[in-house]
Amino acid sequence: MAVMGKEDEQEQQQHKEEEVVQGDVRVVVQQETSADEEAESALVRKISGLAAAIARLPSLSPSPEVNALFTDLVTACIPRSTVDVERLGPELQRMRAGLIRLCADAEALLEAHYSDMLAAFDNPLDHLPLFPYFTNYLLLSQLEHGLLARHVPGPPPSRVAFVGSGPLPLSSLVLASRHLPAAAFDNYDICGDANDRARRLVRADAALAARMAFRTSDVAHVTRELAAYDVVFLAALVGMAAEEKARVVEHLGRHMAPGAALVVRSAHGARGFLYPVVDPEEIRRGGFDVLAVHHPEGEVINSVIIARKPLPVVDEHAVAGVGHAHAHGAVLSRPCLCCEMEARAHQKMEEVAMEQLPS
Repeated sequence: MAVMGKEDEQEQQQHKEEEVVQGDVRVVVQQETSADEEAESALVRKISGLAAAIARLPSLSPSPEVNALFTDLVTACIPRSTVDVERLGPELQRMRAGLIRLCADAEALLEAHYSDMLAAFDNPLDHLPLFPYFTNYLLLSQLEHGLLARHVPGPPPSRVAFVGSGPLPLSSLVLASRHLPAAAFDNYDICGDANDRARRLVRADAALAARMAFRTSDVAHVTRELAAYDVVFLAALVGMAAEEKARVVEHLGRHMAPGAALVVRSAHGARGFLYPVVDPEEIRRGGFDVLAVHHPEGEVINSVIIARKPLPVVDEHAVAGVGHAHAHGAVLSRPCLCCEMEARAHQKMEEVAMEQLPS
């Protein structure tokens, strides 16, 4: 019997590897896919177990047990994953839908708890970092503002609406104080108690309070007011089911002003177990041009979709003659020199800021 030397063994192994790769590429791909599928299955099993444990909780109000379970859930969902939640089977889809609603309920209770805690201070705004996810809101607002500046250049928005602001409107507070210091914000929430809590947070800052309005209304009942906003932010949990989100977006598309921007929060990968996933095609069907879809991979949890309602097409022949009796279509006048200079300066500042956007 011949004894194979070490070099011969390595050479034969090398040939085997070459034969596998060159002879049937599909075998290698299947092996990798199998490994990915095993990792996905393990992750989905872990999330399913956490969802079951959360569903058994007697209360979702902040407590050591509640906090620990949701920390484990977020930690499991944040890393990059090949999981496509839209392709899950019916049973897992029901689990995911239920988990998202549990997350929404727990988030509302957590925000109410910290809003009450912050309101006890003389100046609540000085203590916003007490909220455990405050850094995430800082980074998310920085990301959204940077994406807006890149894809919707021009003067900074003067009127902003935030739909689904809640009892602790950190996004609006951060955007208003750090990124859009001259803009007026209208915060919409269907819960009057949430708005009452939010108002208390700005009571010690008269200048900011003058720019922050809190309106108790379902956005589906807001019509003419929507035409006044330069930008509308849509919170991730407004319209948790796909058909609900589509109706909200379609309503915004019908009533927002041409040229106004829409910022929609979504989710990607395993983060789709925490928040609804928004299909960009639904934004297009709602009457918007989708300008950017950004999926962060770091500490920021939400994906961001930047869209804009198209400007009306101008019929140059119809408006060529001044006072034409049957002219139709909006005529956009050229901005004044001051506006152009302001827009260029704003865009230049934001180009610098974009270089350091959070991932």
